[in-house]
Amino acid sequence: MKTQKNILVALLLNLSFAVFELVGGMVTGSVAILSDALHDLGDAVSIGLSWLLERKSRKNPDAIFTYGYGRYSALGAAVTNGILLLGSVVVAWHGIERLLNPQPIRENGMLLMAVFGVAVNFLAAYVTRGGGSMNQKAVNLHMLEDVLTWAVVLVGAVLIKLTGIVQIDALLSIGVSVFICVEALRGMGGVLDLFLEKTPKDIDLQELTAHLSNLPRVQDVHHLHVWSLDGQNHCATVHVVTDANAAAAVKTVVRQELQAHGITHATVETEQLGEDCPHRRCRAMNICSQGGHHHHHHH
Repeated sequence: MKTQKNILVALLLNLSFAVFELVGGMVTGSVAILSDALHDLGDAVSIGLSWLLERKSRKNPDAIFTYGYGRYSALGAAVTNGILLLGSVVVAWHGIERLLNPQPIRENGMLLMAVFGVAVNFLAAYVTRGGGSMNQKAVNLHMLEDVLTWAVVLVGAVLIKLTGIVQIDALLSIGVSVFICVEALRGMGGVLDLFLEKTPKDIDLQELTAHLSNLPRVQDVHHLHVWSLDGQNHCATVHVVTDANAAAAVKTVVRQELQAHGITHATVETEQLGEDCPHRRCRAMNICSQGGHHHHHHH
């Protein structure tokens, strides 16, 4: 599986890089490089987790997880983003400390490391690109972040060389951590949407309802619920009103319409005209007048 292999490559790269940076950061006295080390270590831990959870998320549905294990992938993304959030706070704290008490920096060593860092991480980002799951996207984002953070260190080292202002290093490490923080919060939001069963971003419920209502022999559509397992595979349940003899044919076209909207797992209930749907009050999209039981639907 390409995704799994990518994640493993990323993991090994990040781990070896974290060690390289810890040593390099101490030798050069650069807190920006040290903050990168923390970032890479956080990445490595989270990527390792991602890899395990990604493997688990590939398992087929069983009696315990009837929807399959897709959400494990999202869980991996949640953990990853959590680690990055914590890391960025720690890094910013150190950066502020350094701003107040500047320390000497060996900018030549910093420059050499940055050039190497940009090259290796660019290669890694290029190798791990592509891949669909939220998890894989999170991992690839880390790789791109690593390229960016090293590019920032590179620019910083050049500036320190030209100006002799060592505080630039601390400012950079604060900037990097703010960037990581914002990205991680965004990722966290996506995972939360998933766990809160929010309608997937790529589905317009009103449009979908209209499409379904316009299918031949469909008199009414209600109770449409759409949610996502992992950001890619969506599920839906819907009640469709039709003539008794058309039920089977209508189910098929409704399923096809849902599939066209990227819904892989659909449960379609058919009702006959005049049958009183017990859940009418939970109308997904149409808010009916309260009280009365028999609402007539107007097109």
